[in-house]
Amino acid sequence: MPGEPDGELDGRSGRPEARGEAGQAAAQPSESALFTLPNVITLARLCIVPVVVWLVIQHRLDIAFLLFVGAGVSDAVDGWLARVRNARSFLGSILDPMADKALLVSVYVTLAIIGVLPDWLAILVVFRDVLIVGGLMVLALMGARPAIRPLFVSKLNTAMQIALAAAALFLRGYGFDGGWLMPALIGCVAGTTIASGAAYVRDASRSLPA
Repeated sequence: MPGEPDGELDGRSGRPEARGEAGQAAAQPSESALFTLPNVITLARLCIVPVVVWLVIQHRLDIAFLLFVGAGVSDAVDGWLARVRNARSFLGSILDPMADKALLVSVYVTLAIIGVLPDWLAILVVFRDVLIVGGLMVLALMGARPAIRPLFVSKLNTAMQIALAAAALFLRGYGFDGGWLMPALIGCVAGTTIASGAAYVRDASRSLPA
């Protein structure tokens, strides 16, 4: 059974599981593998970021929307593959959030450049990320090691950011009038961005050495 230590009894047969060196290696997570299938999918998602940026600048938001949705699907697929194939890796743990954040921030900045989203909102989204990353770097230089834990408000903020980016690309790309939807999503993104940034600052301040 997955997760059982070597040498323990197999509860179904009552006999020790026979595992050679190859079996033991296959049972271990792929911590040192650079090009697992999930990592390849993540790298492909990272590589479409400049394509999406170019499409938005060219006002081809319809195609950019399809790539944005495809990136979201690939994110779910590579996460699922990493779990079922036991293919988690250190590289993947870095590349996955990097690809997601690069795509999301790039979409916000380029949509602001062409006037689809307010420029102040793009600045707010970017500033929050810079504040968090910069704060972690400062704390590390000071010798503090804050526990990075996912906050509910941060998860909500990410969901709102994705919803707004997708809605903006879809509505403008296919010529629909969103009515109240866009102002409502912009307000939700602004509020949750400020709240999540404040929450991380609060947690970071508690990690400061006395």
